[in-house]
Amino acid sequence: MSEAHLWWQRGIVYQVYPRSFQDSDGDGVGDLPGVTSRLDYLRWLGVDALWISPFFPSPMADFGYDVSDYTGVHPMFGTLADFDALVAAAHARGLRVLLDFVPNHSSDQHPWFVASRASRESPYRDWYLWRDPAPGGGPPNNWRSNFGGPAWTLDEATGQYYYHAYLPQQPDLNWRNPAVRAAMLDAMRFWLDRGADGFRVDALRQLVKDEALRDNPPNPAWRPGQNPYDAQLHTYTTDLPEVLTIVEAMRDLLDRYGERVLIGELYLPIERLVAYYGPGGRGCHLPFNFHLILTPWDARRIAALIAAYEAALPPDGWPNWVLGNHDQHRLATRVGPAQARVAAMLLLTLRGTPTLYYGDELGMADVPIPPELVQDPWERRVPGLGLGRDPERTPMQWDAGPGAGFTAGAPWLPLADDYATVNVAAQGADPRSTLALYRRLIALRRAEPALAVGAYAPVPASGHVLAYTREAGGRRLLVALNLGGRAASLALAGRGRALLSTHLDREGERLEGALALRGDEGVVVALDA
Repeated sequence: MSEAHLWWQRGIVYQVYPRSFQDSDGDGVGDLPGVTSRLDYLRWLGVDALWISPFFPSPMADFGYDVSDYTGVHPMFGTLADFDALVAAAHARGLRVLLDFVPNHSSDQHPWFVASRASRESPYRDWYLWRDPAPGGGPPNNWRSNFGGPAWTLDEATGQYYYHAYLPQQPDLNWRNPAVRAAMLDAMRFWLDRGADGFRVDALRQLVKDEALRDNPPNPAWRPGQNPYDAQLHTYTTDLPEVLTIVEAMRDLLDRYGERVLIGELYLPIERLVAYYGPGGRGCHLPFNFHLILTPWDARRIAALIAAYEAALPPDGWPNWVLGNHDQHRLATRVGPAQARVAAMLLLTLRGTPTLYYGDELGMADVPIPPELVQDPWERRVPGLGLGRDPERTPMQWDAGPGAGFTAGAPWLPLADDYATVNVAAQGADPRSTLALYRRLIALRRAEPALAVGAYAPVPASGHVLAYTREAGGRRLLVALNLGGRAASLALAGRGRALLSTHLDREGERLEGALALRGDEGVVVALDA
């Protein structure tokens, strides 16, 4: 493997949603000691880094994405000593630890906002976005909350509105204020000093808003029944040029700590996404590329997506791919269990850094949540549109015992009905399981520089077949994926040998002239020189 490539270019990131990964104290909610207790599993799986969703002190209006202290640990998740122990244990196993940083907004219970709200003359007033009502009354403009309803809430005591891109309990910070920038960079420095290996930065595109508060224009493509937030084009509330200067400041900070990584959560078109690599590559190391989640599961469309992304990357931009996270329906639910295995091969053989979502390596699916058990504030505010995120956040399924091995208590979200068979213990003992496939794919990626860091080239294919080569050091591998349920074939210009099939039953098979693919099958082939 090329030493010229950094760990985050060669490696694989694994997202841990801490509420749902492992509970160590029986309260039904996962915690940091629980994560520490499962590090050997992550090492066994073969990943290189774990990204942990927020565990900071929070009133939990949005499950930790409403932070009331950027330099602490919520008692539900443990203590700072528990965090230090987790980092030490991870580093001892060769695992990196990435934190979820939430800079766009704080909790309304953060001391900064409490002080800001106290009076118009507060020295913290300008740390948030306060504005007078519109002429004639009402919110200052038409901006909408991501979670439904207006993005402005009136504070009766001071007679002004404050802006919140998400819940009213999540007021947006004013990143135009140098004091805010300094305080937030200090918070990042706090965790870097404790050994954090980098950050995934939440809601990055939203950090700066239009100073003139211009109304967002209507979205002509929006239709009733769709997400009400999308009824507008977010021209004046997202992706403003000033955001890139903030990203550069974050990057400058991380670069002082050596080999750290800055990842940005950015739901943007490809042409805007790649801008976040920054001039001269001084922005995000990895602007998260969610387009595989958002693109229909169709071979031709995915081939076109890969081509467009590869063409748009700047010369110093390292690609990355994501197929699942805590805000999206689970992979197996979106594409079905059979195609989820093909998708795993796609994710782990494309050029660039892959990010896995906990449980996808088992084929975990969305869990239906009865109305009386709904936790997600988005679902509560905009019911009936399928926007709730609880179904993809249910507890990790470790074994067939009580609580699925996740908890000795009552889990905070319901367990899947299939946890007795879809779990780590059962699949770890099954050489043909989805977990076995992930382990084999990860091991193959680690063993083959062509897959980890090699060049990418598309291969002509038709129908439901997607094909490409990866090449490094004179070794060329073919990846052929059948995204359909019927058998298909791909012409081979030469000879080769199958290294891995998603069915886990073709290793060593010699191939010449054509590669036959069963329905819902992917194959990696080592091509003869």
